[in-house]
Amino acid sequence: MTATPIEDSNSARSPDIQPRAATAEPTGLKHVLDVIPSRCYERSTTRGLGILARDLLIYGLAFAGLIATNNPLLLVPLWVLAGVAVSGLFVIGHDAAHDALFDSKRLNGIVGRLAMLPSLHATEVWVFGHNRVHHGHTLRQGMDFVWHPLTVDQYTELGPWAKIRHRLEWGPFGSGAYYLREVWWNKMVRFTPPDRWRRQMRRDQLIVASFAIGVLAIMVALTGTGGLWLWFKAIVVPFLLFCHTIGWVVHVHHIAPEIRWWPRREWNRYRGQVEGTTILWGPPGWELFFHWIMVHLPHHVDMRIPCYRLPEAARAIADAYPDDVDERPIRVRDYLRATRLCKLHDFESGTWHGYPAG
Repeated sequence: MTATPIEDSNSARSPDIQPRAATAEPTGLKHVLDVIPSRCYERSTTRGLGILARDLLIYGLAFAGLIATNNPLLLVPLWVLAGVAVSGLFVIGHDAAHDALFDSKRLNGIVGRLAMLPSLHATEVWVFGHNRVHHGHTLRQGMDFVWHPLTVDQYTELGPWAKIRHRLEWGPFGSGAYYLREVWWNKMVRFTPPDRWRRQMRRDQLIVASFAIGVLAIMVALTGTGGLWLWFKAIVVPFLLFCHTIGWVVHVHHIAPEIRWWPRREWNRYRGQVEGTTILWGPPGWELFFHWIMVHLPHHVDMRIPCYRLPEAARAIADAYPDDVDERPIRVRDYLRATRLCKLHDFESGTWHGYPAG
């Protein structure tokens, strides 16, 4: 395979960093789908509800703890626990929103809406942006909006504050700020629904708003102005930690020096769904909260696979396409390397660039 060099942070070429090359074949996913064992599509209602119940229990315990204490030594670990619990519930809601968790579409709808409440996500709005746009056009220039890179020229045209914001969001500590602004605020809250799905989207936005405002109203009614603090520490802080977590998760799925984004005319489903995402294996206990979401490549190949079947599907795909599959352990150094090298992108050459001098 002929490699395309990547640009380092000062726009100097780094020949040791080799992205995947453009390939003429395959362009679709049929042959990839053929290697996935049929049992990977088997769903268990009992298992799905069991995972949901466990996540709700962990979240409920963290929530109760946050309500009960103001001790800083307890608040911090409880915030961390609540943040990852919200993330776990969101992953289950994400699976249900794909109609992958259960055979019953109705049960998927109920569980999806319930599980996404603590992360303040309106399910039908999420389905539009994530299922239809992100999955339909993964890493396609001007189409996929999640961690879509700017070109050097686009960055140069930004104003001073926008440049500062970009450097923050694309740095090692900016994933939460990016997700909160670009995905949650712009694509969930401020999003104008298309006429075709307006009723469903407005309904789900109302459900989420009723949850957030309703919890606040109950807390204020019970404790007076102290309810504002209760709401902030039990709802807002875990939500912000969730944003940071999920922003990082999506970044490591699709941003790496070896992963290129494609111009519209050159993009195809194989490039986007196989070459454009990762299989990342976590340490023992990782899946208690993350439910195999890091085993992401088979999920992009076929959204119908339930989360607990993704490892088997991943191994089958990796065995069949070893040259094109990015499979590795989750490593902090890989994320830091990506945030150092992957700032701006040249879509025509497939090279990553650092920020221009000056």
